[in-house]
Amino acid sequence: MAQAVEAQLSPEIVLEEMKKNGVTHVVWLPDSETNWLYLLMQAEPSLHLVAVSREGLAFSMAAGLSVGGQKPIILIQNTGLMESGDSLRGWAMGMNIPVVLMVGYRGWTRHGVNQDTAATYTEHFLHAFGINYYLIENGADAPRISIAFAEAQRTKRPVAVLVGDEYHGFNR
Repeated sequence: MAQAVEAQLSPEIVLEEMKKNGVTHVVWLPDSETNWLYLLMQAEPSLHLVAVSREGLAFSMAAGLSVGGQKPIILIQNTGLMESGDSLRGWAMGMNIPVVLMVGYRGWTRHGVNQDTAATYTEHFLHAFGINYYLIENGADAPRISIAFAEAQRTKRPVAVLVGDEYHGFNR
């Protein structure tokens, strides 16, 4: 019998992908949209949560962790990512840091009727910086997170995972 497809992208699935890929540190700016994921990450002994006060600081923090032999992931909103362009360029790209950016795709809808201009510009921003990305919407898409980790490691560059369902499974 075929396994049921996970309708929502649950925080449990995201945490499992992090653990499967050996993430040691989660660098992020705390927000209310990822509360359930935060609670799970906080309880996971293999993860260290590193909160930053501005999104741009996430890139220098992740670069330092990576150079120090750790494996960080950056959790960031699309608006914060766009604000952090120079840090992305200078720290992550300039230092060839193999890091996955898990980007909350605020305002995006599957049918192209974006609810926020942040969604309108997100993919254009990633294209401008030459950052490859994978869209995930539900549990069935979760293996794309591992694909992003493998690509980041192979290319020694940041790779993004656009989370198109951040307002459902992460909020319960």
